[in-house]
Amino acid sequence: MKKIIILLLLGGVSILGGCVSQQSLDEMPPMPAADPSVDDVNLANGMDEPAPESNDSPTQNAPTEDLWVRMRQGFALDLSVQNDRIRIQRDWYARHPQYFMRVTTRAERYLDYIVDQAQERNMPLELALLPMVESAFDPFAYSHGRASGPWQFIPSTGDHFGMKRTWWQDQRRDIIQSTNSALTYLQQLSERFDGDWLLALAAYNAGGGTVSRAIRRNEEAGRPTDFWHLDLPRETSAYVPKLLAIAQIVANPADYNVALHPIPNQPYFATVNTGGQIDLAQAAKLASISVEELYLLNPSFNRWATSPDGPHRLLVPVDKADGFRTRLASLPKDQRMQWARYQIRPGDSLIAIARQYRTTPQVLRSINHLNGNTIIAGRTLLIPGPSASGNSYTLSESQRLAQTQARGSEGRQRVNYTVRSGDTLWDIARRNNVKVSQLAKWNNMAPRDSLHIGQSLAIWTHGTQVASNNADNPNMIRKVHYAVRNGDSLYAIADRFNVSVNDITNWNDSVSRKRYLQPGQRLTLYVDIRQTN
Repeated sequence: MKKIIILLLLGGVSILGGCVSQQSLDEMPPMPAADPSVDDVNLANGMDEPAPESNDSPTQNAPTEDLWVRMRQGFALDLSVQNDRIRIQRDWYARHPQYFMRVTTRAERYLDYIVDQAQERNMPLELALLPMVESAFDPFAYSHGRASGPWQFIPSTGDHFGMKRTWWQDQRRDIIQSTNSALTYLQQLSERFDGDWLLALAAYNAGGGTVSRAIRRNEEAGRPTDFWHLDLPRETSAYVPKLLAIAQIVANPADYNVALHPIPNQPYFATVNTGGQIDLAQAAKLASISVEELYLLNPSFNRWATSPDGPHRLLVPVDKADGFRTRLASLPKDQRMQWARYQIRPGDSLIAIARQYRTTPQVLRSINHLNGNTIIAGRTLLIPGPSASGNSYTLSESQRLAQTQARGSEGRQRVNYTVRSGDTLWDIARRNNVKVSQLAKWNNMAPRDSLHIGQSLAIWTHGTQVASNNADNPNMIRKVHYAVRNGDSLYAIADRFNVSVNDITNWNDSVSRKRYLQPGQRLTLYVDIRQTN
């Protein structure tokens, strides 16, 4: 039932459009809405979720220091507007008060900061509620339009606003950077439309060009050019009423029998300068908080550690900040991260080593100050790794993917598929009789995301016979003639075909560990095509 509620809430919502650096902000394209990536109750992370008293008003005895009181004082949009488009959205929320409570509970970590930034810019504080429309305040929300984070930036728009996307982190999920970028974008759109915030919101959703063209059509037809009279995409026509409906409920929750999670009118988090890269499990221990709480405040991090490239800061609960700073200052630098030392062997390749240690060649090059992929036998590589077990980093990219892949559909059977050269999501979905949208959702992806060889996909299928390269079939060993290419090594070829170096030398009398392979040299391999990368 929770998933149905989430989909109803977010249905018809579009998200921040994208641009490349040479594009006008007015031409950012429309994008579809995000589904929260992890369970909406778990994201509350143990925060109290009190049900409204049956005999009392939800806002009875609300303290003056409550953040909702402060927000209402800064509301500046016309919330007296009443029409069917707003009523439909508002009635839905009124019928699902517990969902409203869950989302406002989740918002507690972030809302004070968003309100502060909007107030400093003299913006209507209703805009601080926009992440409720965009992502339901799920910082890990990822849409099938490739948008990410609480404000739902697509990659090109994130690039425009300087939000880095690396193996280590995706700054579109960073609370500080994404909030500041979203508010800047909204201000630019407001200026574009002469201070009309409803048109700015519509353009945030559909793109400025779409709104401008709708205005021109109405001008030519002699019709009014306010938001309510424009012919806009269906999702945009519902998007602005959705925000207004939420604001009307926040303004007068008792009128709709909706309770808001009480949020103190004070900062939830403080920023701590870490001075460099640090393991997140180590940081959580120093801050006396759970690793999950650290990820929820710092959702941009994909791995077990902060990015070596910065920014070198962590958000921690306000009451933990001083203790964290003190303990961090006394931590020896060599204990911030755990490192493996790998001695390069003849025939090794950077790609094969990276795969073995579940990292990337780019990371190894950066850490070891390598200019290219050339490595020399006998030398040592430093390889970063987690200080705790993998499942300790509960909201890392790999753990979130594992949680998503484990949640299938009732009556379906899970199979694992290893991506091969030439595969596309469309081909894999068609062979397994599932929808591309389903396959993408099961694997925390968007339908247009690219695949990489060796990637593991979860497929939940109805059938017992699955067109997967991991299906149980004893006759999947094939004899393969392989021509050695420039840069190949025994270890790289073994890794590519999921065989051992010993197997290759046993199958080929002319091959030895002591001799380099030559381009054009032909090898005979016996490959299980279910396991081929």
